[in-house]
Formats: sequence, structure tokens, C-alpha cells
Amino acid sequence: MTSRAARFAAAFAALYAAHQLGDHHVQRDDDAQTKGKPGSDGRAACARHVATYTLTCAAALAATNRVTGAGMRPGRVLAGLVFSAATHYVIDRREPLRRFAEATGHAGFYRLGMPRPGRDDNPTLGTGAYALDQSAHVGCLFVAALIAS
Repeated sequence: MTSRAARFAAAFAALYAAHQLGDHHVQRDDDAQTKGKPGSDGRAACARHVATYTLTCAAALAATNRVTGAGMRPGRVLAGLVFSAATHYVIDRREPLRRFAEATGHAGFYRLGMPRPGRDDNPTLGTGAYALDQSAHVGCLFVAALIAS
């Protein structure tokens, strides 16, 4: 019998690795560019991304469970994946994360590194918004792993 702690560790490791793959390698470039835009195009791009992201997470959890014998129960895994998918969608729509950053006093950090109007700034992933996005995802993965385990 596998302990809850071992199941949690296995689930979190699988979800974290899958997150890195699903958020950066699996995601289509067009979806990455569009998912935060308002309207139906933004919502559809975000939904496509979350679908492929969640499939990546499901595959990682299934492989981890099979190879390690972690003993994760399908219903719990499904519940963890649903939580992960729902929170990932909300975070990746960008506006809720921006509003949360403003409400918690992190608006300046959110804007850090973003292109400025009238300047020839180079947009990069090294922005405060990206850091807040990724930290929110990892925090949600922690909860998803607790649920799944």
C-alpha cells in the first residue's frame, strides 16, 4: 500500500513536469498569442490550449501511476485534472490574473518588463506577468496534486 505522502509526491512531480511540457512545448504558438484576447477567438484559443494541457497532465499522471504503483484512484485523478483545467483556463485568460495582481498590490510587478507605448521594447517571457502566471499555475498544481492523491 502506497502512502498518501508518496501519492502526493508522485502526483505533484507528474503534474509539474506535464505543466512545463503542456504550457511550453505542446501549446500551439497561435493559441499562446491569442488565448488572453477578449472575445470568442481568445476563449477558443484558451480552451484548445487547456484541452491539450490537460491531456498532457492526464498522460503524465497515468504513466506515473502505472510505473510507480502510486495507487492513485481514477476518480481523484479526474477531480484533480478538472481543478487544474479550470484554474488554468482562468489564469490564462490573463484579465483575471491582472485584476488579482492589482487587487493584491502587485500591479507594478505584473507590468514589469512589458513593452511600453512609444518605445522599442523587446517583449520577452521575463515579465512580471509571466512570473505571476507561472506561480499561480504551480500553486494550483499543488492543490490538484492534493486532490489527485
